[in-house]
Formats: sequence, structure tokens, C-alpha cells
Amino acid sequence: EHRLDIIKTEGPYEATQDIKGQLRFLEDLDKMEKKRHEEAEREMLLRAAKSRTKTDDPEKEKLKAKAKEIQRDEAERIRHQEANRTALEAIGGPKKRKFGEIDPKMGPSNVPLRTRTKRVHLRDVMFLMEQEKDLKHSSLLFKSYCN
Repeated sequence: EHRLDIIKTEGPYEATQDIKGQLRFLEDLDKMEKKRHEEAEREMLLRAAKSRTKTDDPEKEKLKAKAKEIQRDEAERIRHQEANRTALEAIGGPKKRKFGEIDPKMGPSNVPLRTRTKRVHLRDVMFLMEQEKDLKHSSLLFKSYCN
């Protein structure tokens, strides 16, 4: 857990690489490409469904059937979303509390807040010391190598 913390406010640290951000960006690109591809396929199917030409081509018949199925699925999905939204509004919906706000149903909170202690391993501290310009050549770091 402690290795996942981003240290921005403590000392003059700077991020060298943002791997999570890069991966998130690539995933977003993939999602956009997939969405664009699905939209193009959907448009093609809808155009095929709207065409009124009378042919005995089985490929066009399959495209029309698939387009009608997609339209039915879309209408069903929209109807389901509307039903869910209406049901949530009927029961009052989920209430989001702001941080620090006390729920009146829970009663007064008499438990004092305790600061959380973070535990770190020596090798993590050594790694940070190696990266830090001022501590890179300290005697404390060299002593920790001997242990």
C-alpha cells in the first residue's frame, strides 16, 4: 500500500514517469477506436435496414435482420435505463454525504479520530535516499548498506 502513495507535497520530489497515466491514455484510445468502429458498423447496418430494394440476396437479408435486432436491443436498453431511473427517483435515490457530514440516523459520533501510522521497509527508505540529491552520499545511507 505504501508503495502506491504518490509523494507530491513532501519534499522536492518530481515524477519521472507516469506509467498509470500512459496506460490509461492508451486504454482510452482503444475504447475510442472500438466505439468508432462499432458506430460505423451500426450505421452501415441501419442503412441496410432502411433500404427498400427488393432483392433475393441472403446477405442483405442477414444485414437487415441484424439491424432490426440491434434496434430492438437499443430500444430495450433505453427502456431499462428509464425504468431504473424512475425506480430510483421513487425510492428517493442514493443520498451522497459530504466528507465529515454526520448522518442523523447514526447518532452522534463520540469516537475520537486517530492518526494512521504508516509502516515502511528499510529498502524503500534506502531507495528514496538513493534518489534524493542531498541524501545520495550520506553516511546514513552507506551504514544502511552494511546492515
